[in-house]
Order: sequence, then C-alpha cells, then structure tokens
Amino acid sequence: MLRNLGKSMQVLALMLLPASMLMQITSAMRANSLSVMLLMMLFGIALFGVGRVVEGYGSPRVG
Repeated sequence: MLRNLGKSMQVLALMLLPASMLMQITSAMRANSLSVMLLMMLFGIALFGVGRVVEGYGSPRVG
C-alpha cells in the first residue's frame, strides 16, 4: 500500500516538473511571474523526495 502511494507521488512529481516549465514557455498558459514556475518545481522536487521515502517504508525489509 505505501509502496504504491510512494510510486504515485513520484510519478505525479515527474509530471509536475515539465508542466511547470511548459506553463512558463507557452503564451497561452503563462504564469504571472517566474516565481510561480520555481515554486512548482520546488514542490515537485519535494514531492518526489517524500514519495521516495514513503516507497522505502513500504518495501519489505531484508535481513
């Protein structure tokens, strides 16, 4: 259960990072400032890290 949740968090984070860059590049979805893109990228990095930790807790222990 935790392993699947962690992997889902990682996948969501990996989709969030390119989406934030695409939002900044395209004129139709342009963010108001560069800080919005940076905040989204930092949130994606943090979400990926937390997802990795959660996935680690859900893995069976060896030993």
